[in-house]
Amino acid sequence: MLMKLNYFLATFATMLFSAQQNVVIHSGTPTEPTIAVHPNNPNIVVAAANINNYYYSTNGGLNWTRKTLSSTFGVWGDPVMVFDNTGNLFFGHLSNPSSGSWLDRIVVQKSADGGVSYNNGSFAGLNGKQHDKQWLAVDSNNNLYMTWTQFDSYGSTNPNDKTAILFSKSVDGGNSWSNALKINQIDGDCVDEDNTVEGAVPAIGPNNEIYVSWAGPAGLVFDRSFDGGNTWLTNDIKIADIPGGWDFMIPGLDRSNGLPITACDISNGPNRGTIYVNWSDQRNGTDNTDVFLSKSTDGGNTWTSPVKVNNDNSGKHQFLTWMTIDHTNGNLYFVFYDRRSYTDSRTDVYIAKSTDGGQSFVNMKVNQTTFTPNAGIFFGDYTNIAVRNGVVRPIWGDQVGGASRIVTANINDNEILQTSEDSSDHNISFYPNPVVNEAYISYKLHSLSQVEINIYDMSGKMVHQILKEKQTYGKYIQKIEVDLLKLKKGNYVCELKVDGTTKKSVKFIK
Repeated sequence: MLMKLNYFLATFATMLFSAQQNVVIHSGTPTEPTIAVHPNNPNIVVAAANINNYYYSTNGGLNWTRKTLSSTFGVWGDPVMVFDNTGNLFFGHLSNPSSGSWLDRIVVQKSADGGVSYNNGSFAGLNGKQHDKQWLAVDSNNNLYMTWTQFDSYGSTNPNDKTAILFSKSVDGGNSWSNALKINQIDGDCVDEDNTVEGAVPAIGPNNEIYVSWAGPAGLVFDRSFDGGNTWLTNDIKIADIPGGWDFMIPGLDRSNGLPITACDISNGPNRGTIYVNWSDQRNGTDNTDVFLSKSTDGGNTWTSPVKVNNDNSGKHQFLTWMTIDHTNGNLYFVFYDRRSYTDSRTDVYIAKSTDGGQSFVNMKVNQTTFTPNAGIFFGDYTNIAVRNGVVRPIWGDQVGGASRIVTANINDNEILQTSEDSSDHNISFYPNPVVNEAYISYKLHSLSQVEINIYDMSGKMVHQILKEKQTYGKYIQKIEVDLLKLKKGNYVCELKVDGTTKKSVKFIK
């Protein structure tokens, strides 16, 4: 048994991920979080959430300090944070100034001390219209680029009122911004639904190319600039249709969307220069939202057919995705909400990882506490994820306990399951850990198989056999009522065996 125990302990290093390290950053009313990791010091992690909350950590995200952002230009949510290459931090957000009007500009404030404090900021887009849903990117020369949606009149149903995608840049460290430039060819309406143009997230290429995509009446489209944003394509390039549109309903949410995220691999890995666009839609049915990815290896001229990022076939909802790239190796990371394990509106949070340029994906649940959203409480429009040199920091909002919370998980890349049939087909989840009441084991069988689920103490002695039976092809979820096992306090190992082969072993604490 000692050899078996040593096998268990040896496999923990590659099989466990640190979902038990979920950290609640803020509880109350915050939504729509953003997160960033310092480029030179991974212990410095920053985050923000609606409507004027910001947070910073100096120990890698284990503990956080919360503060409130202010500016004479107004602070009105949709936060985005990006570090430049020297460690200066830029915080972009919407405006609501006392001396102006609601959403009259996009504001960017700078922090030179790792997100502890910010200057009053600068702005772009002030022209008498409304400006919404901005995002930032920084190039290798520390130039800042920003894209967003301009509304002639927010919420208007007048067909003469339009939305457009605007671009502006700062070449002086955020002190000033260029005049906003319209870059889209096909305008949208102002209803803030499917036919509104939205979701412009800029990405920077290996030679400081600027790439951006968005959704609207033309579907999912792409634009680019090779000269720092001075000129753009004469005609936007279509990536894909978005069946059902980017604005759709998810049960339990007041609203939801599948707006795209654009990223480009600037690593020295095999996929350097590849552009990726990630979104979600309901092409498989209004009860089956999925997360998709398309990529281009020729600068955006042509795009692959969409591939599904969530690796389940449950026919359930996966929604509000975000994507990023670890630019040290080109690995892709995603975070999204997921209901694959339930028949109701209970919701988990998953991350996905691809090490082969978006051809295959490992999915993992990362939240400790499953929650059920309340449609009467604003849920927010996006999640976020940051990765730097193997430091993985997803961030999301949930509604555990009836309040809105901002939560992160402290994960290192070597804790994420490696791509394999076993890792994608088998999962053991003890939440929370130390476990209180119950646990779940999910697995797929590809043929008639003998399945065993056993619990061992740390001497290697079996203390409970949960299951031993032959099962046919299919997907299974086995619930373990841990509180009924009457285990003594201590450490245990749960093992899943299929046809005599250990497929997954996980340590848990009772």
